[in-house]
Amino acid sequence: IVADAVVNNQQILIVGDYDADGATSTALVVRALNSFGAGKVNFLVPNRFEYGYGLTPEIVDVASEFCPDVLITVDNGISSIDGVNAAKSNNIKVVVTDHHLPGQQLPDADAIVNPNQPGCEFPSKSIAGVGVAFYLMLAVRAALRDRDWFSAQRATPNMGDLLDLVALGTVADVVPLDENNRILVEQGIRRMRGGKARAGIRALFKAAGKDISACTSTDLGFFIGPRLNAAGRLEDMSAGVECLVTDSDSVAEDIATELNRLNVQRKQIEQGMLGQALADMNTLLETLDNDQLHAGLCLFNDEWHQGVIGLLASRIKERFHRPVVAFAHANDDADSDEIKGSARSIQGLHIRDVLDSIATRHPGLIQMFGGHAMAAGLSISRENFDAFKQAFEREVESQLSADQLEEVVETDGSIAPDHMSLQTAEVLESAGPWGQQFPEPVFDNQFEILHWKIVGEKHLKMQLRHNEGGKAIDAIAFNTLEEDLPSFEKIHLAYRLNVNEFRNIRNLQLIVDCMSATEQ
Repeated sequence: IVADAVVNNQQILIVGDYDADGATSTALVVRALNSFGAGKVNFLVPNRFEYGYGLTPEIVDVASEFCPDVLITVDNGISSIDGVNAAKSNNIKVVVTDHHLPGQQLPDADAIVNPNQPGCEFPSKSIAGVGVAFYLMLAVRAALRDRDWFSAQRATPNMGDLLDLVALGTVADVVPLDENNRILVEQGIRRMRGGKARAGIRALFKAAGKDISACTSTDLGFFIGPRLNAAGRLEDMSAGVECLVTDSDSVAEDIATELNRLNVQRKQIEQGMLGQALADMNTLLETLDNDQLHAGLCLFNDEWHQGVIGLLASRIKERFHRPVVAFAHANDDADSDEIKGSARSIQGLHIRDVLDSIATRHPGLIQMFGGHAMAAGLSISRENFDAFKQAFEREVESQLSADQLEEVVETDGSIAPDHMSLQTAEVLESAGPWGQQFPEPVFDNQFEILHWKIVGEKHLKMQLRHNEGGKAIDAIAFNTLEEDLPSFEKIHLAYRLNVNEFRNIRNLQLIVDCMSATEQ
């Protein structure tokens, strides 16, 4: 279908998602089709505040203005039953590419490319949406090559040139780094380090103040992905896609500067929401013993920003080790009867299956839902929040044991002072990429606190000495709350060894995952 559209010079429209995976997927397909010689390629990313997620009938109306012959979804579409039907009724061929888990009914698309659909034998079930798009474009290139489409005048493109996009989208979407995903990410990072990244990714690194020639998966996940995501969270992801599609350094840098500004704004909004949520949780805890805290947490506030509730849910989940659903008014309209939620889970609980079970037991309670094992999204009526909250708490409680609700920090043990070195950190860095379900080694030791201060308003910077002696070591704990600040002299840390580079000087730094006081 796609190869026919290229050869016949048909109008192709890419409909993406408004997160980093969707943006990289969209940019990848646009760039690939252009490199194949397609003459009519456009993209459309639904604004989350106007149209919500996926290929809805409303977004099909907008898509129809492009007069597409073929519509390709990326990182969405597997649950878009009505949207696909709307497109087909307009005589638009639909190719769905997605990686989200399908429901009981599949859309009536002309083709579906999704490793998680029934009957698909593709072995890497954890691939991100951008990875699915990449493999489709590989197949389209092969189909075009079989038709002798490429020639001396139209060179066969090197698909490896797109792996910087695959690496960024894969890491930013926090999918498990199975063997296949690690290969894709590693190859993408090698291209970035080797000066082969596209203008937009180079500009995002520059805006983040990071050196792309020494980039790691951590940089993609914590610095580049959030800046790209900021566009979709606060405004429109089209700017993020444009940043990745352009070949102009100046255009890319202008867009990256704006994305950086949006990311700063996003952080401020997130901090305000987190403060409100923690105040609500503290009020709740004052009425309960901590072991009586509900197995699942549902939060809603009239003032919360719809684009940031996913981040809020993650922060609350990390704080209380509970599955969390955070809700905000749809379209940030306080008069709207609809509220939208972002769910985040802990190990041992498949959050999309929880929502599916609730929808089955309580028909009509959930208007729409979809997602993965660890993250999902949904929409409900505002008046049904209390009913959903009770149903969610009961469902989570039935699926999780008391032991699963106790957070356990697993480490690779303690290391001696002479192994706590820059050389060890560099060896571990070279063994990456690290990520979801392929975690970076975590160690634990006891230290003496020599000095500490707050940097960047919320990060705890410490100078430590190993209990067994040795020189002072720098350590940092990100996003530290006031109640976490040390009021003691000795500390037990779970930490990762990190190479901190500043003004071309590389030093060892410990990244703190967990800390507690030790006996004086």
